[in-house]
Amino acid sequence: MAYTESNMLPLGTQAPDFSLPDTVSGRMVSLPDIAAPKATVVMFLCNHCPYVLYVNDEIARIAKEYAAKGVGFVGISSNDVEVYPEDAPDKMRTHALESGYTFPYLYDETQDVARRYDAACTPDFYVFDAQLRLVYRGQLDASRPKRNPIPVSGEDLRAALDAVIANKPVNPVQRPSGGCNIKWKN
Repeated sequence: MAYTESNMLPLGTQAPDFSLPDTVSGRMVSLPDIAAPKATVVMFLCNHCPYVLYVNDEIARIAKEYAAKGVGFVGISSNDVEVYPEDAPDKMRTHALESGYTFPYLYDETQDVARRYDAACTPDFYVFDAQLRLVYRGQLDASRPKRNPIPVSGEDLRAALDAVIANKPVNPVQRPSGGCNIKWKN
């Protein structure tokens, strides 16, 4: 497990479109399907990463809480499942259901979507405004398993979402997320 930080896609970037299979419903889901009136959150996740597992309950809690405020959420796993079979689509479905995900959990088999988002790690968070322009990218909060004693709060992502919902600027001082590197195919 190599600790990796976000690449920090430039603010203002238009959300790259995608169409990927949802491992829970079996349907194809595209960006317009999850885009919401206030904001849209794209999260790169996976089943086995200890950094994702550490914040997983807070991710599910934030998605439930903010969906009622006009925010759309999607999780995407782009890991190479030949090398990491625990991230395979059937296991993604089980993970999503057990975790209480209320958002689609998509499988990016070709890894093209992760490349377009310049995703580097799991978890990696991107917040887009109503026009699908990037206003936040980076960490959920400062907590990291075994790296610091800070409790999981979701404060960075929550602050960004609260600002967007209130039509206020998101603080431009943003810290990269950190976690497992995306498991790229050779």
